[in-house]
Amino acid sequence: MSTQVERRLAAVLAADVVGYTRLMEADEEATLAAWWGARKDVIDPGIAAHGGRIVKHTGDGFLAEFATVVEAVRCATEMQQGLAAAAIDFRMGINLGDIVADDEDIYGDGVNLAARIEALADPGGICISSSVYDQVHKKLDLGFEDCGEHRLKNVSTPVRVFKVRPGASTEKAAAGPNLEQEIRFCTSSDGVGLAYASVGSGPALVKSANWLNHLEYDWESPIWRHVLRDLAAHHRLIRYDARGNGLSDREITDFSLEDRVADLEAVVDAAGLERFALLGISQGCAVSIAFAARQPERISHLVLYGGYIRGRNHRGSVAAAGEAEALEILIHQGWGQENPAFRQVFTSLFVPDGSAEQMQWFNDLMRITATPETATLIWRALNEIEVSDLAQELSVPTLILHCREDAIVPFEEGRRMAATIPGARFVALEGRNHLILEHEPAWQRFLAEVEGFLASE
Repeated sequence: MSTQVERRLAAVLAADVVGYTRLMEADEEATLAAWWGARKDVIDPGIAAHGGRIVKHTGDGFLAEFATVVEAVRCATEMQQGLAAAAIDFRMGINLGDIVADDEDIYGDGVNLAARIEALADPGGICISSSVYDQVHKKLDLGFEDCGEHRLKNVSTPVRVFKVRPGASTEKAAAGPNLEQEIRFCTSSDGVGLAYASVGSGPALVKSANWLNHLEYDWESPIWRHVLRDLAAHHRLIRYDARGNGLSDREITDFSLEDRVADLEAVVDAAGLERFALLGISQGCAVSIAFAARQPERISHLVLYGGYIRGRNHRGSVAAAGEAEALEILIHQGWGQENPAFRQVFTSLFVPDGSAEQMQWFNDLMRITATPETATLIWRALNEIEVSDLAQELSVPTLILHCREDAIVPFEEGRRMAATIPGARFVALEGRNHLILEHEPAWQRFLAEVEGFLASE
């Protein structure tokens, strides 16, 4: 019987008992009683309460994984507080990284780093990697001590480590309470689990999922963070990871338009939204159009950016169909490799004017968002999109924006979408990037146009 293996991004918590061998030699019975008591009263219920999973107990410790890094740090902090009165102390380490999971265990660099970082923690303390710090330092009422870079055993490059300290984080207070996203889960009509996030306050603005999303990774990404934070400044922003992506269920084979529209419906229902503004970006435009055509009474405003109503295989172009086939081969061959050479082709198309940091983020986003097999299936489904008939039926206020030199979705496809949707307003933006970067003049134009449109009756 074959073992199912999955590669994904996870928050990994590694912990062990301080001086376990010495304690066992001194009083084996008392040590085992303290260890089992800690498990029963604090560790196992604490991990379950924060949505984590104990992967295994290691005799003198345990390994756990969490879907979100914020919950991993919260859980570790609460566990250490609960264990303060115990007869044994624990060290804990948390890392956010790539793991390989089978039916029984998890492996990979993400796990190894968590274990190495854990060894640096004080008795009763917690150490985290810089990847964890980047995600949580503005979101949790905790202090953090920068311990600098460390050379860890069997790790080729130095790793920056932080200690978690009691006390409120001044950075979080400066960020403001509305900039802490809450991640929840719901189920689509066919049983697929979906992760969605809510952040900010004000009128509801729902962003339909596009292909490459990861709720946690995007929140700190130099590709997405300006989009999310600026929109959340005046709205309750709801977004979700599409099926097969990010924190949503990964092992999916059906990516039909009907299923993706049902996913959007499941998210807005779970969020308790009756009427809202809807934002579609890239492939999310087709899903948004289909939803708005079928439930126009729920949509106050429709914003579509960088999208299309017909996929590459329906554009009547031999070149477009050939490009679709060539890029599918690149996805299948190179999506999951550590070497980013294959993914760099996509990055160069999506953000040709990106900095080295932004390109690295996008390269990593592709690898951690979906497996090569799933990415291939999604790519095929996107190239078969055809919502022209639904676009003609729209009866909601619609704003369409598109960059003139977009290399992923041609400018003409954006114009076609605007010409098909009755009464749609079209705004041409100057730029080459499919995803508008913060330093571009087009970003401020985009934001002004969208905010002005959403404020209109």
